[in-house]
Amino acid sequence: MNLENYETTGFYDEMVSHDGKIRPAYESLFEQLKQLSIEEIQQKQQAAEKAFMSMGITFNVYGDGEGVEKIFPFDIVPRVITAEEWEPVEKGLQQRMKALNLFIDDIYNDKKIIKDKVIPGEIVLSSKDYMKACEGFSPIGGIWCHIGGIDLIKHSDGNFYILEDNLRVPSGVSYVLENRYILKRTYSALFEKIGVLPVNDYPTKLLETLQHVSGKDEPLAVLLTPGIYNSAYFEHSFLARQMGIELVEGQDLVVKDGYVQMRTTKGLKKVDVIYRRIDDAFLDPKVFNPDSMLGVPGIFEVFRNKKVAIANAPGCGVADDKVICSYVPDMIKYYLGEDAIIPNVPTYLCADEKQRKHVCENIEKMVVKAANQSGGYGMLIGNASTKKEQKEFIDKINENPRGYIAQPIMSLSRVPTLIEDHLEGRHVDLRPFILSGEETYVVPGGLTRVALRKGSLVVNSSQGGGSKDTWVLQKALHENNGEEAQ
Repeated sequence: MNLENYETTGFYDEMVSHDGKIRPAYESLFEQLKQLSIEEIQQKQQAAEKAFMSMGITFNVYGDGEGVEKIFPFDIVPRVITAEEWEPVEKGLQQRMKALNLFIDDIYNDKKIIKDKVIPGEIVLSSKDYMKACEGFSPIGGIWCHIGGIDLIKHSDGNFYILEDNLRVPSGVSYVLENRYILKRTYSALFEKIGVLPVNDYPTKLLETLQHVSGKDEPLAVLLTPGIYNSAYFEHSFLARQMGIELVEGQDLVVKDGYVQMRTTKGLKKVDVIYRRIDDAFLDPKVFNPDSMLGVPGIFEVFRNKKVAIANAPGCGVADDKVICSYVPDMIKYYLGEDAIIPNVPTYLCADEKQRKHVCENIEKMVVKAANQSGGYGMLIGNASTKKEQKEFIDKINENPRGYIAQPIMSLSRVPTLIEDHLEGRHVDLRPFILSGEETYVVPGGLTRVALRKGSLVVNSSQGGGSKDTWVLQKALHENNGEEAQ
């Protein structure tokens, strides 16, 4: 395999510099790839895909002409991040999650950040994910978001930026674990030689977080899923199995005698902590959406009485709002007295008249996003849109300014990706996962999502994206060229 026609012009490529040299982090991987023919690399890719199929690693796409269930696209060439590059990212994510938890607790209680005019009250209170039912309440330990997924991009300057926060029911960590399982088999010798930080302790760390949230030594924990038709059902069943806890649906739980109880063949059993993968609106039909058939009637009252712990806590989705995301650096300064370690991607708030005018006049240079949508939906990429589409989005913005934000089109970094019989650069982002419990744990690396369509900046699986394994190198091993490998 060679890189004869590999294109790096105009983009930051994480493996190959503009002058055609292999960056230090990728030297060992490139040496391995050089020794393989393209046919051998293709065989490894095919073997990986067969393994994914046999393990049932799938996701659901609603309305897809090919059917509901699809094998999650995966690329055999990993992404590599040095320890020196990862260290500030890890610290920055820990800092961000701490500030976000303080913010959520504050806005449902004292609202000091609003009173001190750091963030406008109307911005917070107008968010569709602000839950009035949560006012005057703090969950056990004051932690609202126990499992976070923060989306990052690397720009053409080689630095990471925060794209958005995912704090309700962030998904994708099962692919991190399964990608690693496949890649360790694919590049076993290289994996040991260069020293890659492990990710396989995530289920243990997640269970420890749930135990901490419950406040009990041996709590009964369950994972609450919407069911088999949810796009992330594979992940729900995978994580429940890995943690050794019950996977339940709403109909398996009932509120009785002031507690949430699980139906079993031996009668009801009291549940202490719930890892919920159901959005707030569907969690309790008595409090939120009365038409919901997915949740558990009365569960919210039990939660407020602290007779059951829920991770993530209902109400934390307010900090998912893309408008509120733009204020996180201000939150960090306000609550922690620190500057944000990882900057946000510059963001324009369409609710502000001056910023809205700038967005509408420069929409062909912007990525416009609906404040409360995810999965690549409700979005316009200016330079890939028609004049008609731009006009439609301008109308939407003017009809509902609070509902949209805009960001300049960032030049996402690219990573070599196997495309048929050769390697091509494809744009990537990164979703690390953070657990907040007794301590804050960041999975080394996380989920690298890759835009498999040529030129595309949209990495979401529902929009044609795939994933890569992310290798974060151990510091000592990296500095000593693997001499201390265990």
